[in-house]
Amino acid sequence: MSQEQVGRIELVADDDGRGGVTVMMDGSPQSHVNLADPGSLGFEYVAHFAAVIDTLPAGPIRVTHIGGAGLTLARYVNAERPGSPQIVLEPNVALTELVRRKLPLPRQHRIRVRPVDGLTGVAQLADACADVVVLDAFADGRVPAELTTVGFFAETARVLRANGTMLLNTADEPNMAYLRRVYAGLATVFGHVALIGTHEILKGKRFGNTVMAASHSPLDIAALRRQVAKMPFPTGLRDGIQLARAFAGSTAFTISDSAQSPPPPPVKGWRVR
Repeated sequence: MSQEQVGRIELVADDDGRGGVTVMMDGSPQSHVNLADPGSLGFEYVAHFAAVIDTLPAGPIRVTHIGGAGLTLARYVNAERPGSPQIVLEPNVALTELVRRKLPLPRQHRIRVRPVDGLTGVAQLADACADVVVLDAFADGRVPAELTTVGFFAETARVLRANGTMLLNTADEPNMAYLRRVYAGLATVFGHVALIGTHEILKGKRFGNTVMAASHSPLDIAALRRQVAKMPFPTGLRDGIQLARAFAGSTAFTISDSAQSPPPPPVKGWRVR
């Protein structure tokens, strides 16, 4: 295993000889990159992001990423939808510099990285400038509180086109107390929401990541179910009435009543039964 470290950021090469590299921050894996195969996404939640994007109409799309790390999803969109203009809001300059130096972006890409946090960066964007906004931002292993308020979701709705889609990577404990409040905010702002996760997470068997998709327009649930069915790991999809019943009575996060996502437990403590 080889690695390069800048502060608490590491690029760790896979042991399987296939050319993959894992971006580590503070000892935790953030993303996986394979320059030879942008479709090798590594993490389950990134595959879930890609599954939603694959249901959108063919051709280039405008994507804004809140959080960058190894730029895995941006590379995937660039490969699958050449010519797609993408903006990445990533405040960690040292991370961006290391990734771009050691894991260079392909030629003729249209990926632009801005060294700003999500709250600041989204506020600077024009109205209706994106087809997709992807929220995948963590600080010390937790989603920042200011990025899941109903006010911030309204800001992302402003920069999305009328039929645009917001995607979020969230992490929660088995009780889903945090997730249900994120859902309430998305349902309030967008109306149409879907949740994707592995079966063991959706069944409350362990702490873990889920992806939420939200839009003012109906999501293509049939197409998304087909994408989910092709996953190499047991994955489920919840939407509509199913989510509304599961999270009934939930209240959205606000600026005066917000919270980070729960801290991740030790690796050995991720499973509850």
